[in-house]
Amino acid sequence: MSRFQGPHHEATLNLLLASAHLRTVMEQTFAEVDLTPGQYNVLRILNGAHPQGYARCEISRRMIERAPDLTRMIDRLIDRGFAERRKCDEDARRSMTFITPHGRQLLAKLAPEIESETRSLQGVITAAEARELSRICEKIYAATLAPTVADEDA
Repeated sequence: MSRFQGPHHEATLNLLLASAHLRTVMEQTFAEVDLTPGQYNVLRILNGAHPQGYARCEISRRMIERAPDLTRMIDRLIDRGFAERRKCDEDARRSMTFITPHGRQLLAKLAPEIESETRSLQGVITAAEARELSRICEKIYAATLAPTVADEDA
C-alpha cells in the first residue's frame, strides 16, 4: 500500500515540504536583521511601488500570505524607520504607506543573501524545470484564489 492516497496527495505534501524548507531558509536570513517574512514581503511590495505608496488594503491584496495583523506589522516597520505613513492627497480619511530610504537600504543589504539562496536552486533544478515549476504553481493558485490575486506579481 502506498504512503499516499494518489499522485495529487503526494504532490500536495511535496509542495508543502518544499515551501516549509524554503521558508525556514529565508526566515534565518530575515532573523539576522530582526525581520519577519511578512515584514520583508511588505517592504518588497512597497519597494515595487516606490516612489508611490500603497493603501493598507492594496498591500494586503498583494501579500504572499494574508496577515491579520497587517496594521501592527506596518506600525513596527514605521517604528524602525523602514516605512512611513502619510494621509492620502485625494482622500484624507485614507492613509498611504511608503518605503523609506532606510527600508530600501535594508532590502539592498538583504539582496545578496536572498539572491544566493535563489541561486542555490540552480544546483538542484534546471532553468527549464524552474519555469515548469512556476507554471504549475501559477496554475494551482490561479484555480484556487480569486482571479485578481492570481494575476498579481508576488
